[in-house]
Amino acid sequence: MELVFLSLKEQFILNFVTDSRWKYLVNGLGKTLTIAFYAVLIGTVIGVIVAIIRSTYDKNYEAMARTKSFGYYLLKILNAISKIYLTVFRGTPVVVQLLIAYFIIFSFTTNGVMVASIAFGINSGAYVAEILRGGIMSIDNGQFEAGRSLGFNYLQTMLYIIIPQVFKSVLPTLLNEFIALLKETSVSGYVGIVDLTKGGDIIRGRTFSAFMPLLAVAAIYLILVMLLTYLTGRLERRLRNSEK
Repeated sequence: MELVFLSLKEQFILNFVTDSRWKYLVNGLGKTLTIAFYAVLIGTVIGVIVAIIRSTYDKNYEAMARTKSFGYYLLKILNAISKIYLTVFRGTPVVVQLLIAYFIIFSFTTNGVMVASIAFGINSGAYVAEILRGGIMSIDNGQFEAGRSLGFNYLQTMLYIIIPQVFKSVLPTLLNEFIALLKETSVSGYVGIVDLTKGGDIIRGRTFSAFMPLLAVAAIYLILVMLLTYLTGRLERRLRNSEK
């Protein structure tokens, strides 16, 4: 047993202490969190916009089709663009989207963190949009009528009355999407970003020892997900208490 602990201690020193290799994990964690943070912001904004367009079209296209107004044709075009966006970004692997973004669309820049944030954000937006659209479609039409009776137009009713209720009802599903997004950023190393996963892999390459660096990477991801789950649980309880 003593030999085992001695070996683990030597492995720990070799992988994390020697040449300050722990910095690969710390710096990589910073880039992982940066990419995930901006991707969540971008994905949420895109998701809200696409969800409003898609749900507005689904709820009103029959009534608007009778008038054949400019708004009807504009909404029809935006809905078609949204459906193409959802099909493309949900139908192709995120790592391929990342490679296309880095080597083709944003080939003029070497700022991998920015490119990855945009790529993951656009990808996440497609999933967030469908989650929110499902929530919007489940809201009773009486809520829309209540908004109109308060003097809000359709967009104001969406932003001030419907969307807040939708976020509350789909919060657990959104959490799962954000957790998946956080873990998906582990493919950032494909475009040369030294994120958390790549940092652990660099240590493995330097020490020829996979055990400790890769377990450390897995443990850090697990802690992040548990922390995110805990914070969201507290937010859910606070929202439920506010309804009483």
